[in-house]
Amino acid sequence: MNVNLRSKGTLAALALIFLSPISGIRAQSTSAAAPVKIGILNVRNAIVATAEGKQAQAQLQSQFAPKQNELQGTQKQIEDLQRRLNEGARTLSDDEKGKMQRQGELLTRRLQRGNDDLNEELNAAQTDIIDTIGRKMLDVLDRYARENGYTVVLDTSAQGSPVVYGSSQSDITQEIVRLYDQAYPVKSGSPAASTAPAPRSATPAPAKKATP
Repeated sequence: MNVNLRSKGTLAALALIFLSPISGIRAQSTSAAAPVKIGILNVRNAIVATAEGKQAQAQLQSQFAPKQNELQGTQKQIEDLQRRLNEGARTLSDDEKGKMQRQGELLTRRLQRGNDDLNEELNAAQTDIIDTIGRKMLDVLDRYARENGYTVVLDTSAQGSPVVYGSSQSDITQEIVRLYDQAYPVKSGSPAASTAPAPRSATPAPAKKATP
């Protein structure tokens, strides 16, 4: 799933997680100089790598495929009109050219509206998926971090992430995915396509006026 869209609330909660109060960390540092264990997690990658995330991608692909195919059909009509205009630049009458150009402009507006509607619906559906999986992943992460003594977990996928370098030993992404799949297994027989891409809307191609 092209998680182009992000749920700001969920990702913000996952972006920087303090498992102990700040005052508690300072007190430990002052009295016992306890080491601070920091982990890194790519939240976006983790969400789409879960079995539930893959299942959601497959469902989105199926849900939006008809509308995407319809838009691609409109795109093909526009391209066909442009080809006919180019080929008939010297043979078509001005009336014929004007009619075809108006038809192309009408199809282009229809394609743009369809693209906007598809993107809006897709964004909303993806946001719901991120919210649903993200909230449960936060619980898995909290439990894992406490059991393994992590004080802070940083999200490397967050915009403006402070992480410049993180060793592979600090990266807990795969472990969180594994634990999430154990805690929230998908139902057997449900579609879970790991390679199914998130649907993309067709790019509108405006009908150009042919020069006779």
